Amino acid sequence: MEHFLGQHGVDICLLSETILKPGQAFRLVNYVCHHTERPTTGGRHSHLGPPWDSPPLSARSGSDHLEATAIQVTLAGKPVLILAAYLPPSRPLIGADLTACFGGGLPVLMAGDLNAKHVDWNSRPNTRRGKLLRDYADGNSCLILGPDFPTTNPYNPLVTPDVLDIVITKNISFPVYLTSCSALSSEHLPVLIDTSCRSSFHKPPDRLDLRRTDWASFQTQLAEIIPFDSELHEMAIDTCVENFSGAVLKVLVASTPKRRPRDDPRTRYRPVFRTRYA
Repeated sequence: MEHFLGQHGVDICLLSETILKPGQAFRLVNYVCHHTERPTTGGRHSHLGPPWDSPPLSARSGSDHLEATAIQVTLAGKPVLILAAYLPPSRPLIGADLTACFGGGLPVLMAGDLNAKHVDWNSRPNTRRGKLLRDYADGNSCLILGPDFPTTNPYNPLVTPDVLDIVITKNISFPVYLTSCSALSSEHLPVLIDTSCRSSFHKPPDRLDLRRTDWASFQTQLAEIIPFDSELHEMAIDTCVENFSGAVLKVLVASTPKRRPRDDPRTRYRPVFRTRYA
């Protein structure tokens, strides 16, 4: 996945059904992960964004039915809500759940698998859930998009490939283009989302390279600035802990050269914003 994201210059990656255990960490170089644990066992959904990106508005579930995690980014100079979403086939599609995601007043881009099929977004059949989703979109000024080619490649040869992974937008002022890719090992193919606008991710701050820390210098400097007092009074414990923590950080910075994250193929300001979900 790391190679795929770098190869395609992905700024934000939206994942669903990761089948990770509760508390299990998921990390990729040059990305920070915001995730929501599924209320029941079986997985979670995540955002992978640049480490210098805005923090999530909330790592949240839309409801007991629709699972969604949201972050806010700036696109074309305006705040936009980006959501990774998943609705299991066993749970109902409820309009109030969608309104919780699209009714906040900000432009919204939601991507994921809602298990809703309709020919309007290039699925083969029209399912009941697909009709409900289309009716909600028509009544709430939303636009539903699907790529021209299937987003699923089922392991079962008797199941026909189809479009399940879609994008829903509201009040987005720029065009959105979808492309499904034959890559990775999931039966859900990755889908690239391109928008003709500039993203405004900032350059990451320098990071300490602890592998190059001069620990001898660290110990010497720390001993010089921390006085030894054998009589530690109870009322002074909090102050001493605060002073000690500040001194350790100050000396660590002074004893360690700085570095930047691993070389990233993405340019600082891209003419195209790109994300990916599976």
